[in-house]
Amino acid sequence: MDTTQRTEQQRSADRRRRELLEAADRVVLRDGPQASMNAIAAEAGITKPILYRHFGDKGGLYAALAKRHTDALLDSLRAALDAPAERRERVEATLDTYLAAIEARPQVYRFLMHPAEGSPGDQGFDVGKHSAPLLRRMGEELAQVIEERLDLGPGSQQLARVWGHGIVGMMHAAGDWWLGERPCSRAELVRSLADLLWGRLAAAGDRMGGPGF
Repeated sequence: MDTTQRTEQQRSADRRRRELLEAADRVVLRDGPQASMNAIAAEAGITKPILYRHFGDKGGLYAALAKRHTDALLDSLRAALDAPAERRERVEATLDTYLAAIEARPQVYRFLMHPAEGSPGDQGFDVGKHSAPLLRRMGEELAQVIEERLDLGPGSQQLARVWGHGIVGMMHAAGDWWLGERPCSRAELVRSLADLLWGRLAAAGDRMGGPGF
């Protein structure tokens, strides 16, 4: 098989994988945490063994969906952080971007973060095994942004990681509670969370030579 044939086969496989992920997204939007491999295979018009051939197992499919949605969310969060605005406004915009994302697609959020309730077997995915790495990735990404942009003094790398994971944990826990109970408006929650963060963020200077925060 020559290089051209291999390249075309890879493109075809990548295209088919995207189509299967789009089918999985449709099922997740409809069923949330109750999404199953059977339902996803049916939506894609294939058998379950073919779905396993592309993703290995439920964990592989979950990981692919989590990466797809996390990549999109991180792109949106970076755009909010890079917006031409005052630091407080960008902090609020970043918090609001996260909350708006989980509010707009609550079934996707619940699929990624909440285990399915109901009978065992094909129902649901092993969410606990995979959601922690998703949050860990977000924490590390935010830590990198903080370290690149803020002068935190001695031990800045470790402190940036503490802040990054702490902020992601706060957003996740507060967002999960808010999405379930709706005790206040999204704007009110954003302002309250920003108030909690603002004291130390306001005091930190920009890193010399960095893009600024």
